Amino acid sequence: MINRLTQLLSAANISLSDQQKQQLVGYVELLHKWNKAYNLTSVRDPQEMLVRHILDSIVVNPWLQGERFIDVGTGPGLPGIPLAIVRPQAHFTLLDSLGKRVRFLRQVQFALGLSNVEPVQSRVEAFNAEPPFDGVISRAFASLNDMVNWCHHLPAEQGRFYALKGQRPDDEIAALPPQFQVTDIVALRVPELEGERHLVTIQKL
Repeated sequence: MINRLTQLLSAANISLSDQQKQQLVGYVELLHKWNKAYNLTSVRDPQEMLVRHILDSIVVNPWLQGERFIDVGTGPGLPGIPLAIVRPQAHFTLLDSLGKRVRFLRQVQFALGLSNVEPVQSRVEAFNAEPPFDGVISRAFASLNDMVNWCHHLPAEQGRFYALKGQRPDDEIAALPPQFQVTDIVALRVPELEGERHLVTIQKL
């Protein structure tokens, strides 16, 4: 698994320490183990998880700005856990409404010794963001319109929304409320992944 991860990272021009690689593989192993009972992801093969969960999450790292992030609708910790591993100086709140997912995240936090994540069970509308966040991240969470409406109270004044999307969501961008502005759309390259990937960055005016 380490060798395979190293090859993928090399193909993506991402450089990580041996400890970070061990943590990423450890996360995949936990996800695979708990998936049997908890049904956390439809991806069953750990080798495939390296591409579709690990690489697909960490390729956005260069575009994130700030130190405090919240991953809304994190599910089994995607993209929050992989990003917390590759960005140890930043802090990630992992928000999900399902108790079993949050229990899994606490186990991951303990097993991998991640001091920079905080799993929280809450609906996003009910979560009190104090202090507010530099970045609100979501992957396959909701439409852009729903994201900014449900999460409008989470970012700081200069904070950003980061939406991880497949195809470029031009229809969703056109439907955004006027007080929200798209500041960047990045086409992401994920080695060995079928289909398109885009990162859409939004700021409140």
